[in-house]
Amino acid sequence: MAKNFRPSNREASILSKIESSKEYARRKAISGIRDCIEPLSNSIAMKLVEDKLVETTNKNGVEEQIVNCLDKLSRAEDFDVEYLIAPYRKVAQQPHVVSLYLTAFVIEQLINYKDVIDIFGSDEDIYLSINKQVKKHLP
Repeated sequence: MAKNFRPSNREASILSKIESSKEYARRKAISGIRDCIEPLSNSIAMKLVEDKLVETTNKNGVEEQIVNCLDKLSRAEDFDVEYLIAPYRKVAQQPHVVSLYLTAFVIEQLINYKDVIDIFGSDEDIYLSINKQVKKHLP
């Protein structure tokens, strides 16, 4: 007969606090986008072009697309965010939700923008480049 595992109240309390803190950090990061949307989008677009991950004819157009993506993220429902980032969750050990969302946007949607010629690099390269900029601007 298999043994049923029942966590004690203390273990359940600790697990609940961990989940609550993760959810709080996620909500705080997404709500913090509104405060730094312009400098964040500028630095991400510049870094992607500098690192030669995105080849474009118009860097300002790429920046505008990232602004639109960040604005959409700040108003998005949890299901929509989870749906878009699901294929990229394994990119990092403890991924930042904003970095994952932007990585998914760059890989899946930015390529269709008229001023983007091509996107280079692996998913990890794009994530790391975006994440460096996100960590400078968001908690």
